[in-house]
Amino acid sequence: MKIYNTLTKKKEEFVPIKKNKVGIYSCGPTVYDYDHIGHAWKYFSDDILKRTFRYLGYKVKHVMNITDVGHLTSDADEGEDKLDKKAKKENKTPWEIAEFYTKIFFENTAKMNDIKPDVICKATDYVKEMIAMNKILIEKGFAYKADDALYFDITKFPNYGKLSGNTLENLKAGARVEVNKNKKNPQDFVLWVKAIGEHKNHAMVWDSPWGKGFPGWHMECSTMSIKHLGDTIDIHTGGEDNIFPHHECEIAQSESATGKKFVNYWVHTRFLMVDNRKMGKSSNNFYRIQNIEEKGFNPLALRFLFLQAHYRSQINFTWDSLQAAQNGLDNLYSNIQNLGKDKGKIDEKFKNIFSETISDDFNMSKAFSLVQEILKSKLEDKDKLATILDFDKVFGLKLDEIKEEKINIPTEVQNLIEQRKKARKEKDYELSDQIRDQIASQGYLIEDGLDIDEITVRKQ
Repeated sequence: MKIYNTLTKKKEEFVPIKKNKVGIYSCGPTVYDYDHIGHAWKYFSDDILKRTFRYLGYKVKHVMNITDVGHLTSDADEGEDKLDKKAKKENKTPWEIAEFYTKIFFENTAKMNDIKPDVICKATDYVKEMIAMNKILIEKGFAYKADDALYFDITKFPNYGKLSGNTLENLKAGARVEVNKNKKNPQDFVLWVKAIGEHKNHAMVWDSPWGKGFPGWHMECSTMSIKHLGDTIDIHTGGEDNIFPHHECEIAQSESATGKKFVNYWVHTRFLMVDNRKMGKSSNNFYRIQNIEEKGFNPLALRFLFLQAHYRSQINFTWDSLQAAQNGLDNLYSNIQNLGKDKGKIDEKFKNIFSETISDDFNMSKAFSLVQEILKSKLEDKDKLATILDFDKVFGLKLDEIKEEKINIPTEVQNLIEQRKKARKEKDYELSDQIRDQIASQGYLIEDGLDIDEITVRKQ
């Protein structure tokens, strides 16, 4: 098994801390708003990682946090708490906001057929542990008390910047940082925020040795990952935007507190683009799973689309690409149905190729291409079915749950379909389109697959 490690900037052989076991910590959502298809891409990538390890025989413990306090509007520890700000805007409590959006988040991951994490931990349930870690950092000289907060002194951690490249020297030479007179160094980050000043009326506060307040965002993940997976964990995932400052700060405070390496393998998913632009409400290209369903798409068509890309690649979403994915998913379902219901033996040759491919840094696009090879192969239909369903343990397209939908196609329409196939083979696309329109006038829709003979027929 080889994984690209953000820390070393290279692909490495995976060596678990405990034989045949793997601990995975995923940075979960900050539940102050609706999740979008960019989140779907990130958590799909985590799901593929988990499914791959399970397929290869590892026992997986997957931990995901829910950030329901402490994440400020700026990742650089500035501004209001996102939950608190949204609660005031909607005249609700932060707990009500968190509960509402957490529920929707997991409904959407279920629609994407993501396997639920083994442990889901809310930040608000671990404040006691966060306070305890902060005490250790103070005792060891890595943290200091200021008038407005408890801060981590990054000059005390020489390896700061080893993940992102944003070392103290680079930060000082780089962009201007807003001056905070309470900090020893402009780049120091928050461990505990006091409920004073702009945070005076913060709804979510706890008692601490440094006064009433709430935890820093970075502290949450360190505490919860260590609590459930130990001082050193196998794999930590996140989006590429988490690399700095979030994960860099996690490393600093965790390794300073425990004296041990925090994470062996860092796995980061690249951003999802929409129409070759960064997704945003102001760009009018902000889409949710619900928007996809409203347009008549199956959320698993989005999963099908994601399977064509690599988690470290720049995937671009368009409605055309989703339509192509829906067509591809429908064709695949049709092909699976055509194989019958009897399962034979899993083909070992294809299985070995599949295992080698997914073991190469989760190369899903290459692994998924094996499905067409199997369908075109000389294997018996029952063996094709068994092999593809085995692979779907990783793909997660619910190929074993396809409901048979019988369509009685009139002879006239069947003849038109054969004429259209012939026109396409002869590259007479004008005639092909004309015949498609004739078929449509009879009340049937034709969806083309990758091959000329691969089509799906639907009734309008």
